[in-house]
Amino acid sequence: MPLSPSSRRHTSILTAVLHFLSLFSCAFSTLNSSVDLDETLVYLWPLPTDFTHGNETLVVDPSLTLEAGGSEILRAAFDRYKRIMFKHRSPRVSRIELRGGVLYDVSKLKVVVQDSSEELQLGVDESYSLYVGRSDGFSILGEATIEAKTVYGALRGLETFSQLCAFDYVTKSVQVYKAPWFIQDQPRFAYRGLLIDTSRHYLPVDVIKQVIESMSYVKLVSSM
Repeated sequence: MPLSPSSRRHTSILTAVLHFLSLFSCAFSTLNSSVDLDETLVYLWPLPTDFTHGNETLVVDPSLTLEAGGSEILRAAFDRYKRIMFKHRSPRVSRIELRGGVLYDVSKLKVVVQDSSEELQLGVDESYSLYVGRSDGFSILGEATIEAKTVYGALRGLETFSQLCAFDYVTKSVQVYKAPWFIQDQPRFAYRGLLIDTSRHYLPVDVIKQVIESMSYVKLVSSM
């Protein structure tokens, strides 16, 4: 016996409600299930050539300062990365600061560049070493130190340092996990580029700017 229009409508509504409840049940069970994170993974990209790390957690001072001589390139890059690292931090006092008399583990980033030349050309040395740890007052290395032969190697070190800094939503602070870190890195290829084919695939100018800005995150050096 065929259903009346009213019965069909009620059946459709009931089916929709059952589907919704089924999806809600799946979503709720997913939210309440614990996700096992692989703590052996290192969340750096690209993966450095060589690195070691520990099991400490360091807190980074929101008033982090730079010691890098008079390089305008490094100063501008540091200011840019600092905005990225602390973009989630609220102007209000964090829980760590509320404890009173807080001593941050990383308050200064020291950058040592051997060659003062800032000429950029294919084959420029982009190698660097990065140390991030709690200062013990005895080591010649500071809380965070980047050493590079050129300013462009130091820029790659700045990118890696920014990736080590993660915002903790509980304490509302920026932290470095698995410290101390000692990283030695250099690119495998001198030319690392990206082709943006805007002649056949239109892209808005804002999107192109975002792509160019994101290239620094993976240490690319050219786009066309």
